[in-house]
Amino acid sequence: MAARTGAPWSLRRRLLAVIVAASTVLWLASLGIVTVIAWHETNEVFDDALEESGYMIMAATTEWSERGLLAPARPDSGHGRKVDMQYQIVVNGRVIQRTSGAPQRPFVTGFDDDHGFADPQLDERRWRVFVVRDDARRFEVQVGQRYKKRLDILEELAESLWLPVLGFLVLLALVCWLLTGRVLKPLRRTASAIAAKTPDDLALVPTAGQPRELLPIVLALNGVLGRLDAALQAERRFTADAAHELRTPLAGLHMHVQLLQRQHPQLAASFQKLRQDIARMTALVDSLLALARLDPLAREQLVREPVALAPLVERLLADHAAEAARRGITLSARCDLERVDANPRMLEIMLRNLVDNALRYCPAGCRVEIEANRLAGCGRIAVRDDGPGVDDASRRRLTERFFRVLGQGQGGSGLGLSIVKRIADLHGIEIAFGAGLDGRGLGVTLTLPPDHDHERSRDRR
Repeated sequence: MAARTGAPWSLRRRLLAVIVAASTVLWLASLGIVTVIAWHETNEVFDDALEESGYMIMAATTEWSERGLLAPARPDSGHGRKVDMQYQIVVNGRVIQRTSGAPQRPFVTGFDDDHGFADPQLDERRWRVFVVRDDARRFEVQVGQRYKKRLDILEELAESLWLPVLGFLVLLALVCWLLTGRVLKPLRRTASAIAAKTPDDLALVPTAGQPRELLPIVLALNGVLGRLDAALQAERRFTADAAHELRTPLAGLHMHVQLLQRQHPQLAASFQKLRQDIARMTALVDSLLALARLDPLAREQLVREPVALAPLVERLLADHAAEAARRGITLSARCDLERVDANPRMLEIMLRNLVDNALRYCPAGCRVEIEANRLAGCGRIAVRDDGPGVDDASRRRLTERFFRVLGQGQGGSGLGLSIVKRIADLHGIEIAFGAGLDGRGLGVTLTLPPDHDHERSRDRR
C-alpha cells in the first residue's frame, strides 16, 4: 500500500489546537455551571429582596379604607431600573393600591398561606411574587418582579463579559504558543544537530540533556548511526585490503605477460591487449585504494600547507607530454596563481586525474589546456578541452562512482572524477562542469575557498 504523501503537519500547531480546544470546552462547561449557579444565587437574592420589600410595605401600611380604593396608582419611581419590583395591596381579591407597572388585578388569587412565593403568569408574562398577609387577614401585600428582568441582568452580564473572555482566549492561545515553543525547543535543537551532520559525520547524537520523551528516538537514531558506521568501516577495510592484496598479483601477472610476449613474438598483439587489460585493472585497483583512503577522512583531519602551483603544473605537463604527443593532442598551461592552500599529494592526484581524463577522451588534433588564475579573491583552476564533450544529463552524473559516458569507446574505471569530487569536498573546493575551449568539449573548473592570507598581503601592498 502506497504511503500517503502531503505537506508535513506541525506538532506544535496540533498541540496548540488540542490545548485551546480543550480549554474552550472546559471554559464553556464552567461557564454553564457558573451561569446556573449565578441564576440560582440571583433568584435567591431577588427573592430575599421581594420578601423584605413585602414585609416593609406591610409594616408601612398602618391603615386602609375605602379611600384607598379610589386612590390613583402610585407613579413607578423604579421604572427602568434593573430590579424593577412592583407591589399591590389587595383587599378581598381587589387591588386597592399598586405601582404603575403592576397589573390591575392581583398577582395571585386564592393564596392560603400567611406568606410565601408564587410564580403566576399574567398577560403572557411570568412573574415571581411574594405574598404576605397581616395577622388579621384583612389585607395582603403582593410584591412581584418579572422573570425577564432577571434574565436581562444575566444578558447584560454576558454582553459585558464576552469581549474580555474572547481576549482571554486569544491570550491563552498566545501563551500556549509561546510555552509550547519553549517546551519543544529541545526537539528543534536535536533536529538542528542531526541536520548539521554531513555524509562523513556519523558521530552519535549526544543524549545528555534530552527530554525523556525524545530520548528513545535519539537512542534509536544512534543505533542506526552506529550500525551504519560499522558497515561503512567494514566496507572500507574490505576495499582497502582487497585493493592492496590485488596489487601484488597484478604486478606479477604483468611481468609474466612481458616474458611471454618476448618468448612468443608471433603473439605480440594478443599479449599487448592482455597487458592493456592488466594495466586498466591495475588502475582500477589504485583508484579503489585511493577512495578507500579518502572516504574515512574528515575535512578537519586534512593536513594543508601552501603549495606552489607553477612547479606542479609543469610537472604534470612533463609527465603527460609523451601521452599527448602519442595521441596527437596539444597540451598547454597558463598559470597566474602562485600558491594554494591544500594537501600537496591530494592536489596533485586531483589535477592528474583531470588531465588523464581529458587526454583519454579527446581524439587526435584536440587541445587540452590547464589554466590557473584568481578571481574575486578566490583561486580558480580549470582543465578544458575541445573534444567531443558531454551532454548536460551526463554532466550531472560525472562524479558518480563507476559512471561512464556511453559511446566514447575509451577504457576507464569511472572512478577518476569521483576521486576528484572527494578531494574537492575535503578541501571545500567547488567543482563545476561546463563547456570547454571555444565553447566545445568539456571544462572542469575548481573554485578554491577565499585565500585570506593573500587578501591581507594585497591590502598591505
